[in-house]
Amino acid sequence: MKLSHLGIAVRDLDSAEKLFSSLLGGANVHHEEVADQKVRIASFPLGDAKVELTQPLSDDSPISKFLDKRGEGIHHLAFEVDDVAAELARLKARGFQLIDEKPRSGSHGMQIAFLHPKSTNGVLIELCQTENPLLKKVGAGGGPLRAESPHPGPLPGGEGV
Repeated sequence: MKLSHLGIAVRDLDSAEKLFSSLLGGANVHHEEVADQKVRIASFPLGDAKVELTQPLSDDSPISKFLDKRGEGIHHLAFEVDDVAAELARLKARGFQLIDEKPRSGSHGMQIAFLHPKSTNGVLIELCQTENPLLKKVGAGGGPLRAESPHPGPLPGGEGV
């Protein structure tokens, strides 16, 4: 298990991105919309982890509800694991309260699941795993995902998968 990212809830992604670009040097920002979670994200590489700014796309987004209740700020800690389903089973057996009983798709091509903050000292915890173990980060600072290959250079048909 290792730290994957720190999730920060923001009301205005463009303004927050400018601020964090200035703070972190603006290297290799990854943008993505996660439709089923009703959010737009901007991720900044930071060592082996990321800072993930998350803006809601609708009033019924979980991030929108968080912002209404607590305002902008740290939303969750995400830990990368080898097998989210196995970790959910292990943690449930140890008495942790799960938000997700099974993994679902998240950003960065990951399978994700959340633990309820009531069982983790008030901290929302996300477990995440690379959906396809053949995918890996390439380039400094966690560039685009692409399949591992014994042959250097771009994949046929483009830069990434």
